[in-house]
Amino acid sequence: MHIDTLLNSVKQQAKNKDCNIILSVDSDWTQGRTLYGGISASLVYQAMRESVDTDKVMRSLSTNFIGPIEADSDFSIIVDVLREGKNVTQVVGRLSQANKVAVMCQASFGIARQSEVVVSNDLQHKMDYPQNPDYATQIPKVIPEFLKHFDLAKTKGGLPFTGEKDSDVHGWMRFKEQPSHFYDAHLIALIDIWPPTVLQLLHQPAMASTMSWNLEFIHPHQKISGHDWFAYQAQTRHAADGYVHTEANIWDKHGTLVAISRQVVAVFA
Repeated sequence: MHIDTLLNSVKQQAKNKDCNIILSVDSDWTQGRTLYGGISASLVYQAMRESVDTDKVMRSLSTNFIGPIEADSDFSIIVDVLREGKNVTQVVGRLSQANKVAVMCQASFGIARQSEVVVSNDLQHKMDYPQNPDYATQIPKVIPEFLKHFDLAKTKGGLPFTGEKDSDVHGWMRFKEQPSHFYDAHLIALIDIWPPTVLQLLHQPAMASTMSWNLEFIHPHQKISGHDWFAYQAQTRHAADGYVHTEANIWDKHGTLVAISRQVVAVFA
């Protein structure tokens, strides 16, 4: 099931303001016993996006993964606009299945305004643009199903559970099957594809689950195509007591920083 099919279904249903959005996602998008977190957050974001004026762009997205989402089974997305101001709109979206909330998101959308404060980002990566994907994505029962939708080219770090000494992860990512147009919803689905940084430190498989995910989008975004590579660099800020705090930067093909990603991950090892 292509991501555009799912996003278009959300857009069509969102036109009816009085109904909940009802969807199901097939097992191609699973990660263990639940749907891949990037796709679930992307779908909730798209529902929220449809409730906000187009001149306001997403500035931040906070997502809590509360419970598993079963594939091939209906779930609902409900959106509440908490406040719609002249400059900023605050929106909450929740995804529920079997009367249980599985994902909760809060997003802030804001217009671009004239400002005396201008501080340009000077953070750059030094990774060569990739020629081909090189990440192992077709190992049954080892590599999550959802990765078949993406290409990855790793420049630093190892596969999970290979006993690496360093927990940093650097690389490139893109959709394997090109979206017709590339929107912020696609970028949300893309950013979350890399495994938690610390899993490569382990010598044997262990469970891990993202608890919360915070995204900040830096605008304006330059024009890109659905098949362009994005650069990704993640580091572990702290890990103790079974919880890991990670931070990542994401650049487009032009070398422009487009997003900052932070996660809290529970690791059962």
